[in-house]
Amino acid sequence: MDVILLKKVGGLGDLGDKVAVRPGFGRNYLIPQGAAVPATAENLNAFEARRAELEAQAAEALAHAEQRREHLEGLTVTIPRKAGDEGRLFGSVGAADIADALTDAGYEVQKGEVRLPHGPFRNIGEFEVEVHLHSDVHVVILIEVVPAD
Repeated sequence: MDVILLKKVGGLGDLGDKVAVRPGFGRNYLIPQGAAVPATAENLNAFEARRAELEAQAAEALAHAEQRREHLEGLTVTIPRKAGDEGRLFGSVGAADIADALTDAGYEVQKGEVRLPHGPFRNIGEFEVEVHLHSDVHVVILIEVVPAD
């Protein structure tokens, strides 16, 4: 299935690229998410008519993500959790907990923007976490998991 990308999709292509994808990926993910349209002659003409508008929206989204990165750069967030004597947590600290802690600290971050490639944290300590703000903009923040009183 050929689609025209309406925004940059990591690992696939940039705005305006005509790419071949598996039919299920196109029908079930790209098209419903508004990231692509089927590559028909009619859709290609409609895309070319809207190209300037879509490029302006993409540039605005990138600028907003860069601004958010400047605010988050070098940030350290402390998350208190109950823990045992050896530093093992009763539970874990996941992406939702980190997003909530950042939002409480005054930085609007969604759960889906927090990347935990090795899963949630289950011990007390300091951890570097990558926040994915845009397909081209990432920032690393420091999370300190401390024992709660």
